[in-house]
Amino acid sequence: MNPRGLRRYVDDLLRGRRPKSFRPDDFEAAQIRTAIELRASRPGDDAPSQEFLSELRGRLAEQISDTPVSSTQKRWQAPRRTVLVGTSTAAAAAAVAVTADHLLTPTPQTDAHQAPGEIVPNTGSWQRVAVSNAVPDGGVHPFDLGFVNGFVRRVSGRVEAVSGVCTHQGCKLWFDGANDRLQCPCHTTSFTVDGRVITHQLPIAPKPLPTLQVREVEGHIEVFAPDRPV
Repeated sequence: MNPRGLRRYVDDLLRGRRPKSFRPDDFEAAQIRTAIELRASRPGDDAPSQEFLSELRGRLAEQISDTPVSSTQKRWQAPRRTVLVGTSTAAAAAAVAVTADHLLTPTPQTDAHQAPGEIVPNTGSWQRVAVSNAVPDGGVHPFDLGFVNGFVRRVSGRVEAVSGVCTHQGCKLWFDGANDRLQCPCHTTSFTVDGRVITHQLPIAPKPLPTLQVREVEGHIEVFAPDRPV
């Protein structure tokens, strides 16, 4: 394929269009793989679908398997490689910019994906997680009941609680007091103390942390939790 055709193929991938099929050499295959990964890594972008990308990877693998490249073709490819260096560099720079913005900018709160749910066990009981004076206004207190762990905090005198389990792969969160956020050990994922996503390195933002039923009774803070594994 000539340089213009390859650029058009890559551009179609990045724009979510279905490109015309062709039999690529190793260099062209590398360019196409980069375009696939860039397109798949755009946060919150549902087009093209993952099914389309998987199909494309499979088709690409079939096309490049056992495909000999003659010495004449290799000599002719040299100018194409030179022409595409700028395009590849720009694509890589764009990927870095997207990733940096993705990591540093909170997911818009108007997204329905950011509406937290509430964990309500079918059966359970109110269980003490802290004494009232251990959670001052603005304070955050971790707890672990064995079957449920999370964090309670006090806001304007009222207690609230969120799950302490990351909604991506179930990692246990820890409270980063210096930055006032809940941190996950994986994928640079972090949440606000009320459960909203702050940062992550995932193609799609994880869901916010679900809330837990919590109350304050006779100097103790209690969370409604199951009495056994669910």
